[in-house]
Amino acid sequence: MPQTPPQGGGFPATPTQQPAHHQAPSAQPPNVQSQEGQNIGAQNMGTKKLGVQNMEAQNLETQNLGPQNPQTQHQGDQNQGISSAPPPQLVSRHISPHAEHRPMRLNGPRPTKPQGPLLPHVKTVIAVASGKGGVGKSSTAVNLAVALGMEGLKTGLMDADVYGPSVAHMLGLHTKPEAKAGILQPIEAWGVKAMSIGLLVNPDEALVWRGPMVMGAITQFLGDVNWGALDVLVIDMPPGTGDAQLTLAQKIQLGGAVIVSTPQDIALIDARRAIRMFEKTNVPILGVIENMAYFTCPHCGENSELFGHGGARQEAEKQDVPFLGEIPLVVEIRSHADAGTPLVAKAPDSPAGQAYRRIARQLAASLTQTVRPSR
Repeated sequence: MPQTPPQGGGFPATPTQQPAHHQAPSAQPPNVQSQEGQNIGAQNMGTKKLGVQNMEAQNLETQNLGPQNPQTQHQGDQNQGISSAPPPQLVSRHISPHAEHRPMRLNGPRPTKPQGPLLPHVKTVIAVASGKGGVGKSSTAVNLAVALGMEGLKTGLMDADVYGPSVAHMLGLHTKPEAKAGILQPIEAWGVKAMSIGLLVNPDEALVWRGPMVMGAITQFLGDVNWGALDVLVIDMPPGTGDAQLTLAQKIQLGGAVIVSTPQDIALIDARRAIRMFEKTNVPILGVIENMAYFTCPHCGENSELFGHGGARQEAEKQDVPFLGEIPLVVEIRSHADAGTPLVAKAPDSPAGQAYRRIARQLAASLTQTVRPSR
């Protein structure tokens, strides 16, 4: 029956005055729609898909943000469908059964129990990191990985920069990886096995993901990619000191971190923060690289110190960590990256190519106790 408004004001009833049949809001997480660019936290599994458009054969989809019952999740997997071929499903191999955020769904059976540690056949893992963006971290990671391969090490390159993946383009990769029995197969280029989220999504689309989705994708790249036997896995980290860095430090035993910085004070402040973060997570600092140390004029060959010079070396001395070397700012680094041909492979005897190779030899030498080239 309709209720009579209260006397003297007509204000709506407060929550304590609501009728008994009023239902409290559900504790289940609400759907996040267009405000955040993705449909996460779906209340009914199998009816909502991640707001990443044009995923084609990969069809990255979300999971419920809350804890899930494995049986319910399996039923949801069966109910999820798309208009094209059967949707790939994710194999949660090597992952704790409590890991709920798994944005990539690959074809294959889903194991019910973890099957061992992550990266069991990888001898060591190197994180290439920076405190801020724009210092050339990704180009350094790509050229170092290729240079380590040239030193005789079986090398993999994992792009953990989910929001700004550039490794695939710098390696000239445009083929989508295959999923066999629920495991992604890395693509080999320039002697390096590579995997990047950029290979799975439309290059014109942005991944608007919350932290748990990023952590889930990185965890999948560690456990659901067939890296095989590697001497070293180089990980191109996202800039900053956030979820991705903490996830890697917690999930795997990092052999060390390489910090990339430009010489100016603003970049060095953030590089110092990156060093502190890895120290707090007990990850050894293998060294600091000064990128864009000087600009070499392509016409006259004269060097100009556009961002200053020697700042990263001085910071490494202050922090009592190794200084690995300087990389010049030359047009060829940019042009080769744009063309998908790493400079160290195409012009190994150029000044920049030699600089990358010197640093790679130092890294290989610092890891000789744990890494011996596979034959």
